[in-house]
Formats: sequence, structure tokens, C-alpha cells
Amino acid sequence: MTKFTRRALALSALAAMTVTAACGNGVGNTNPQKIDARVDATLGHLFQQFPESRSVAAKSVATLVMPVITEAGFGIGGSYGQGALRVDGITVDYYSAAAANVGLQIGAQQYAHVLFFMTRESLERFRRNEGWAAGADIEYAFSNEGDNFRTDTNAGLSPVVAYVFAQAGARIGATIEGLKYTRIIP
Repeated sequence: MTKFTRRALALSALAAMTVTAACGNGVGNTNPQKIDARVDATLGHLFQQFPESRSVAAKSVATLVMPVITEAGFGIGGSYGQGALRVDGITVDYYSAAAANVGLQIGAQQYAHVLFFMTRESLERFRRNEGWAAGADIEYAFSNEGDNFRTDTNAGLSPVVAYVFAQAGARIGATIEGLKYTRIIP
């Protein structure tokens, strides 16, 4: 049985935060122009690399774009990133996404994700709740050949469709389930 001391817990958290900050994803950067530029580049990459995402975007009522989420851990880990919520292509709010976890883990990675809100109700629920956490409302679009995302015919019926892509680093997998989104004021 592994026993965590306060010192080990604090050192692991400090190491995870240091690695996360070192990855250069703009932690603490609330410059709206930089966030919007990253959001534009991320959407451009998504639409270029995965053209079928355009049809999901066309059906959505809003889009939350997190250009870079940095995730790191050594026993204790966490992730953080900043992005923007767009309605009709216009940024209406800025958000941070953060998560913490404990378990058998080591490494760091970065990835982007885009949430397409497919119904007004899902968008209203997201905007109304302080600290919305991703969960069961999300349908993941997933890569079935390593380079193409696939969603089923019910994609338009799911409240939220998520694309997780552009992964880089030394961790296996990426998920947005459990991330807590909080509105930030730049």
C-alpha cells in the first residue's frame, strides 16, 4: 500500500505544476488577443485535418475551443488550459479548463479539444453553471483510422460533441471528462 505524506504530496503537485508551466501553453496568460488567435488557429487545424468536423460545426449552436491543454503528473497530476466560447463565430466568453488526479501516472502531454454544443439547452446549462464539469452529456468524435474522426448518425442528437486532437507528449490517451470549466475575465 502506498502511503502519501504531505511533503510527498506537495512536492508532486509542485513538480506537476512546474512541468505544466514549462510546456508553454499560456498558463496565467489572459490576453484576449492571444487566446482568440490560438482559437482561430485551432479551428483552422481541426477543419483542415478533419473536414467532416465542419458539418458538426454547422449544426452546432456554439463552440468552446481549448487550443492547448497541458497535462502532467507523477503520482499526482493535473491539467490546465484556456480558451474561448464562440456563438455564431464571435467570442462571447473566455474559459479555463482544469483538472487534478491521483494515481499511477508519469509524464506530460498537450492536446487541443473543441466542444460543439448541439442544443440551446446544453449551451444554457454550460453558461449558467459556475464551474461546469464535462461528463455524461458528451459524445466523443473519435479517430477510427488514426487520421479521420468519426461520429455516428446521432451526433446531431447529442447535447455536446467533443473532438480531442493534436496530442503530443509522453502520456497515453487524453480525455476531457472530469475537466472543470470556469469563466475567466481577461
